[in-house]
Amino acid sequence: MGSPGISTTQGPTGLPQPLRWQAMLAVALSVLLSVLDYAVANVALPTIARDMQATSSQSIWVINAYQLASLAALLPLASIGARIGFARMCRIGIMLFMVASALCALSHTLLELTLARALQGFGGACIMSVNIALIRFIYPHEQIGRGIALNGLVIGSGVALGPTIGSIVLSVATWPWIFWINIPLALAALGLAWSALPQTPRSTVAVDVAGIVATLAAFVFTVLGLDDIVHGHADSGGVMFVVGIIAWALLLRRQRGRANPIVPVDLLRDPEFAVAFFVGMVAFIASNFFIISMPFTLETLMHRSPSVTGFLIAPWAVGVAVMSYTIGKVADRLPAGVLSTVGIGVTALGFLLLRLLPPDASNVDIVWRTALAGCGFGAFQPPNNRMMMILAPRGREGGASGLLSVARLGGQTLGALLVAGVFAIHADLAPERCLALATLSGLVACLLSGSRLVVGRRRQAGVTR
Repeated sequence: MGSPGISTTQGPTGLPQPLRWQAMLAVALSVLLSVLDYAVANVALPTIARDMQATSSQSIWVINAYQLASLAALLPLASIGARIGFARMCRIGIMLFMVASALCALSHTLLELTLARALQGFGGACIMSVNIALIRFIYPHEQIGRGIALNGLVIGSGVALGPTIGSIVLSVATWPWIFWINIPLALAALGLAWSALPQTPRSTVAVDVAGIVATLAAFVFTVLGLDDIVHGHADSGGVMFVVGIIAWALLLRRQRGRANPIVPVDLLRDPEFAVAFFVGMVAFIASNFFIISMPFTLETLMHRSPSVTGFLIAPWAVGVAVMSYTIGKVADRLPAGVLSTVGIGVTALGFLLLRLLPPDASNVDIVWRTALAGCGFGAFQPPNNRMMMILAPRGREGGASGLLSVARLGGQTLGALLVAGVFAIHADLAPERCLALATLSGLVACLLSGSRLVVGRRRQAGVTR
């Protein structure tokens, strides 16, 4: 019995209208479900920490659990999605996310909430591992940049709505309601995904179960080891980190020579693809230094209430959303290196201006600097993401989509671990130091992105000669 959805194998031409918009709406709602709750939970961290009598460093595991589960599962799920169908994987993710949201709302301890968030992250990974791959089959090849830009707009809108929704919920209800509000959105996304998403060609390669286990072990032990190390537990952290490195070595050896590996490191052999991947990862490390630490900065240093904090962070995501849509119109025509370099450079400038603010800064001073950083990030993402997808060989959409999400979640996870480490070492100075590290990471990403311009000129000069 075939899976529901629109049947198509026309990757190069995409879906005809109006089926294209219906399918894109299904992807958009699914992605919104995944990113909205991530943003809402960030704003609620100080409240959850107080309610569960946890430290700021411990409460960050509400974020880390989601990101670690997503990061570890992304590539295995992208591989499985290529086998069972991208649309089916997306629908499974929506259902898991809905169940996990209810479990989050019903949690009474930090451990229960952390485990429920891990399940929620796994459901989110089901969605995010295939969303860009689905877009490649929804849009014709020459318009993929437009589809990716719309996807970026949805992500930015979700992150923009998150702080605002979180602030509204926390002003009238308790924190569990930030998870209950996912249920109606999940039901709407599931209904549309069941009828509108296209059926795509499926891989005939058997699922590599041993490779999946090794992938999960590699990510989980490496991240948990790093987390223990940054919290001062060098012995246990060192052991787990070594186990993770061994798992990585075994995994990469097992995957060598496979036509469709779970961890598609062969795609990173293309220098342009590799630069886009690492630029994305470093940029998201910078963004998480800002996103996770900013609620603590606003509440503890600038004495804003939880409800006001959400509104002051929202301009970041509004800037991301607006600029992602604007840049998407020209992302298919202008060099990715130029757009991405300028964009992430503006983001670093915004972080620096926020770092230089005095504790008695006005709301207007906070808002315009936050919006500036968000606009820069919105200009950076679409061209960088488009570069990764168009460089992927046909038939490798799942792997490229997975690596694109790994760059995002890997950067966010490393950023969250570093934020937790900074808070654990010196909580009083942590917000200021995190903004300084956000600026530094943004500058590193800017320089790395700018290297594409130098390489491009040299390559062009060589062709001319």
